[in-house]
Amino acid sequence: MDTGTHIVMGIALGGLATLDPVIANDPVSTQAVLVGTLIGSNAPDFDTVLKLRNNAVYIRNHRGITHSIPAVLLWPIIIAGGLELFMPAMNLLHVWLWTFLAVFLHVFVDIFNAYGTQALHPFSKKWIAHGMINIFDPFIFTAHIIGFILWYQGFHPGYTFLYIYSILIAYYIWRYIDKQQTIKMVKKEVPNATKVIISPTMRWSQKHVAVMSPGEFHVIEVKGNALTIHDVYDRKPVPNNPLINEAVKDSNLAAFLSFSPVYRWEAEETDEGYEVRFIDLRYRSKGHYPFVAVVQLDDELNIISSYTGWVYSEKTLRKKLHVATSN
Repeated sequence: MDTGTHIVMGIALGGLATLDPVIANDPVSTQAVLVGTLIGSNAPDFDTVLKLRNNAVYIRNHRGITHSIPAVLLWPIIIAGGLELFMPAMNLLHVWLWTFLAVFLHVFVDIFNAYGTQALHPFSKKWIAHGMINIFDPFIFTAHIIGFILWYQGFHPGYTFLYIYSILIAYYIWRYIDKQQTIKMVKKEVPNATKVIISPTMRWSQKHVAVMSPGEFHVIEVKGNALTIHDVYDRKPVPNNPLINEAVKDSNLAAFLSFSPVYRWEAEETDEGYEVRFIDLRYRSKGHYPFVAVVQLDDELNIISSYTGWVYSEKTLRKKLHVATSN
């Protein structure tokens, strides 16, 4: 989920914690829990700082180790232990338990969007992405805001968010059923589909879908009960040749390949040498595929520049490649 949603979830869990008699009867622990759940709800995303290095490092590591099983266990210990230094009178066990819940829920809700996480690391580096919920879901965010308003109006925060979270559980179940219906609709249109990857949008009825079949990629948009096939590409295997073999050594392209499950590739000769481009098919927007990895090589197959990330115009991409060349 996005940072804003993780923040409101952290505050909401602090309110929910007032149902815990130990927390409710201890003002110091109440304050500590609110701080702990707020930090814990955002701690797994602290790896966003990797953006300061470059996109390749960020893409390759974001939602990886910081969302792993060891991290889910370590974050609450670090946060609760740090809080005890400033609030020694708090109940350490209960503060740790609620902080743990905040960290766990962060990782848990992240697996339901199209990006997913490596939540089973180190046992598996496979990305778990169920494609049910958009990164920012207006319904989930608004439900929390309504809870805050009721809390401010004097309603008991624990019971308020217990009720709201019951509604959100039902919402997730409905989104799961909706996803299965979408898959059924897609497979009716593409009977030989081997994999269907759904990327929900902020609109409940609209979804971007990338379909893999033995010989083709289908890029589909679903709006309610209407299905539109926008593009169909031959599923060309990545060749084993000197040009591609050199390109995949680049850190930007390697990061792209570690993250993207469905993509097409193209290579062309340019005035400077060659350009290799890999294009993620999950995020088609207004006829454009914004998530790409591009590697430029000279005539001797030395890498000149490269970029991976989100670009929404060819002009912007050229600027980023030019900056990479300058550096």
